[in-house]
Amino acid sequence: MAANRKKKKPSNQQDTYVWKGVNRRGDKVSGDMLSDTAASARAQLRAQGILPSLVKKKPKSFSLGSDKVTSADICVISRQLATMLSAGVPLVQAVELISKGHENTAVRKLLSDVITDIAAGTPLNEALRRHPLHFDDLYCDLVMAGEQSGALEGIYDRIATYKEKSEALKSKIKKAMTYPVAVLSIAGIVTVVLLVFVVPQFKTIFSSFGAELPAFTLVVIGMSEALQAHGPKILVALGIGIYFFLRTYKRSRKLRDSLDGLLLKLPIVGMILNKAALARFARTLATTFAAGVPLIEALDSAAGASGNAVYRKAILSIKSEISAGMQMNLAMRNTNLFPPMVVQMVQIGEESGAIDDMLNKVANIYEAEVDDAVDGLSALIEPILMAVLGVIIGGLIVAMYLPIFQMGKIVS
Repeated sequence: MAANRKKKKPSNQQDTYVWKGVNRRGDKVSGDMLSDTAASARAQLRAQGILPSLVKKKPKSFSLGSDKVTSADICVISRQLATMLSAGVPLVQAVELISKGHENTAVRKLLSDVITDIAAGTPLNEALRRHPLHFDDLYCDLVMAGEQSGALEGIYDRIATYKEKSEALKSKIKKAMTYPVAVLSIAGIVTVVLLVFVVPQFKTIFSSFGAELPAFTLVVIGMSEALQAHGPKILVALGIGIYFFLRTYKRSRKLRDSLDGLLLKLPIVGMILNKAALARFARTLATTFAAGVPLIEALDSAAGASGNAVYRKAILSIKSEISAGMQMNLAMRNTNLFPPMVVQMVQIGEESGAIDDMLNKVANIYEAEVDDAVDGLSALIEPILMAVLGVIIGGLIVAMYLPIFQMGKIVS
């Protein structure tokens, strides 16, 4: 009997139902809504004074990325919520409006869960903490500070600004990294195609010459033969190597920390990552401190948000020294990591009692510098990549035509 019972769907697994009906005025109305079942949807409609004539589950359409909530979605939701709260819209109603207006099903389900919790009397920060994949501790701590101070709309404006700045900075870093990786990947594919399909054709032609081939040509032919004979093995070995590296990277804190330190020492890219870490540190600390979060707790959030192990350890060291009674600017100077300008601005902020304003200015400065550095890197890297492509592809072509040129000299 128990085996034949229909398994109940979890309460957080709601579906979208399309409905049509007639309202109290006799007008035909339609729309869609989230509900557990069609019967529950009909009940909700009747409670709103609508007599439903059709209620059916909306068919799922294929859409890339529609089945997950991204950080960009959280950024947009935060700004919408900040705008509605500042306009005086009640919290539950604001979240409901955002949910109904969002096309992403996963986002709508997430907001539906939050609505259920806060409508039952759960504080917003606790409702958000139940979804740690989408709302981190920093986000929830800021919301809690806003609820405790009674200024949630003002805090949400800060949260939205912080998320927008963070997303913009992340986008700039991705822009700096994606272009060279994409170009080099294409270069690798073109090289493999030439070695596997083009070079063997030249090898057949050269075998009829009966003459000794240049060393450069022999090296390229050897690479071609090795790729043809062991290509699948090389591909499998490469795939296994990448898999185990990524697996180790996720599990080993020591490896991640070592790579973070190595990346900061790279030319050009290291400079961008240093500035980005400083911008994140300053923006996070300014936002949390201005929201009323104690400095020690704010430093914990800033350490996690810095995005780099070197800066995380330095910020935690600053926290430890401040807890012992040291001024923040002195603790920062002791790390030998923060530029003198940043330390001086923090010192001025401490002396004037406006440390959050000074940190915001630091964040603005370094975000602008990251923007300029990424633009400069894009302009610099294009000719470098073209030169690399020219050497790789041109080298293969020269290697294949070199015997023909030598034959031409002998004939002449």
